[in-house]
Amino acid sequence: MTQYTYQERFRTEKGVFDEFTKRNLFYLSSRGFFDELKSPIFVGKESNVFSAIKDDKLVIVKIYRVQNADFKKMYDYIGKDTRYEHLKKKRREIIFAWTQREFKNLHKAEKAKVNSPRVIAVKNNVLVEEFIGDDEPAPQLKNAYPQDPEKFLKALVKDLKKLYKEGLVHGDLSSFNILNYKDKPVIIDYSQSTVTKSSNAQELMERDLGNVARFFKKLGVQTSKEALVKKIVG
Repeated sequence: MTQYTYQERFRTEKGVFDEFTKRNLFYLSSRGFFDELKSPIFVGKESNVFSAIKDDKLVIVKIYRVQNADFKKMYDYIGKDTRYEHLKKKRREIIFAWTQREFKNLHKAEKAKVNSPRVIAVKNNVLVEEFIGDDEPAPQLKNAYPQDPEKFLKALVKDLKKLYKEGLVHGDLSSFNILNYKDKPVIIDYSQSTVTKSSNAQELMERDLGNVARFFKKLGVQTSKEALVKKIVG
């Protein structure tokens, strides 16, 4: 088998990734977590999301930017998470902790049997997770309304209740971070999720559920933030 250096392996991404990120991609690829990157799905200020090939199947590779991510904003969020109270305010440490936190949060969601991507691997600022969709990624809820909004909301609330019982609040929930896959909700992007013991957990949960209530009201479902909080907290 031909051996490649990480520069050769990711030469087509020249100008897209810094050398540090290339090494992390090479590490994960050489250990069989994915074979090659396929195409970008999302390009943002903090992260880039790619589809990748793994044994003729698709996975997701999420790459947090090391150089130009807003690590101060990240610190404001993660510093309130009781798991990261002693984190130092240093760019790399914060970004690595942010990525690791999403990895841990996805594990919690999987343990709670919440309908979310299965996490596969992590290395510093790179996360590999399950691809949700068929040949193309499942659409965001904002772009694909459910056929039965009330049934969809009930399934979503059921998963949010499971997540809460597992001790986690999503923290960034909206129609952007809920996929509609075969008319069932799939919750994604756990980077801002925090444990229920955190000082801002209640505030984040209420913001999440306010977003959900407003969206489903537009679809004709009679609900409110207060009603959703009661269903989830009990």
